[in-house]
Amino acid sequence: MTDLGGGYTLRPIPLDGYRAACARLEGQIFGGTWGYAFGPPTLSAPPLGETFTWGISHGEEVVGWQYSHRTDERTVSMADTGILPAHQGQGLYSRLLPHVLDAFRTAGYTLVQSHHRATNNRVIIPKLRAGFLVQGLNLYEGGVNVALTLSLDAAYRDAMHVRSGFAQAHGDTARRLGVSALPQPPAPPVPVIPLPDDASAGVDLGGEYTLHAVPEATYRAVYAQLEAAVYDTVSFEWPHAGRHAPPDVPQYAWLVAHGGHVVGWQSSRQWNARTAYMTNTAFLPAHRGRGLYTRLLPVILAFLRGQGYDLVRSAHHATNTAVLLPKLRAGFRLQGLEIGDHGVMAVLIHSFDDVYREYMDVRSGLKRPTGEVARRLGLDGG
Repeated sequence: MTDLGGGYTLRPIPLDGYRAACARLEGQIFGGTWGYAFGPPTLSAPPLGETFTWGISHGEEVVGWQYSHRTDERTVSMADTGILPAHQGQGLYSRLLPHVLDAFRTAGYTLVQSHHRATNNRVIIPKLRAGFLVQGLNLYEGGVNVALTLSLDAAYRDAMHVRSGFAQAHGDTARRLGVSALPQPPAPPVPVIPLPDDASAGVDLGGEYTLHAVPEATYRAVYAQLEAAVYDTVSFEWPHAGRHAPPDVPQYAWLVAHGGHVVGWQSSRQWNARTAYMTNTAFLPAHRGRGLYTRLLPVILAFLRGQGYDLVRSAHHATNTAVLLPKLRAGFRLQGLEIGDHGVMAVLIHSFDDVYREYMDVRSGLKRPTGEVARRLGLDGG
């Protein structure tokens, strides 16, 4: 038995015990979701591989479970975790994850996979914090799922970063991928750029950091000077410039300053009639890992909302968890993956409209269509 804190414990239970708990409690846990009701199965289920089943208790009361099973010679699937609503929102999922993952590691697995409704940030966030990486979205009988994979092998974890374009292949990862990176010149020294004179008065971001609106041309000039110092990702190099002028839409740009010098930026633009696009955010390496992105987000979102946008879109390398996490915490929802010049990108959307936000939950199957969402979809939501 494992103490999870707060009076909660995690202990192994028989497979039949897990099934009995499901039959008794799943209506309370998953009753508000929206899935497709198949008829009785026509074929028998395939034989199960190795299974892992745990019960979650609070005192003497069983309040949830975790069930996983082997899917192939190196992979285990975290197929089902359920916690009664009264015991959700207390960090239980985050606290049980390390113990479950240790069991898989001890059992010799290389990969851990899981699937969750794509808008269920309350589960996706702790999974990403534990090292899982986004693999994609798919339609299934329960709605729209996001597939996540955790690699317990460091080289394969690095290979996923290479696949997404977030990092170059080196060492054992390059060997296993059958490639070698071209030699690169030494990194140039990082330019020291004073905050330009045409920057607006700063918004305090804490920690002596400030955010300043600047003209688009000023942002572009700073970007050109600092780009090499900010990015070590791998993008496709077009042999020629684009043949058409970029769309003539509103552009918004800010510089982040520390000690009177530029250490980062944020740029956004109009995407369509109701959507803004957070085009680019970057900080010099010495200023990362300080919560700057988390503190910057509310300021940018408030500005874009004030401009009349209903939605905010962004795209990030699919394995760039350091950016995906604050975006999901701020209310962005995963929309899918796309391949572009910069690699495999996770597309996110933030809605300022409460009904549209609930609509995304309905599309994913996390919620049943009721009330105003049902009406807008032409459904009788009860």
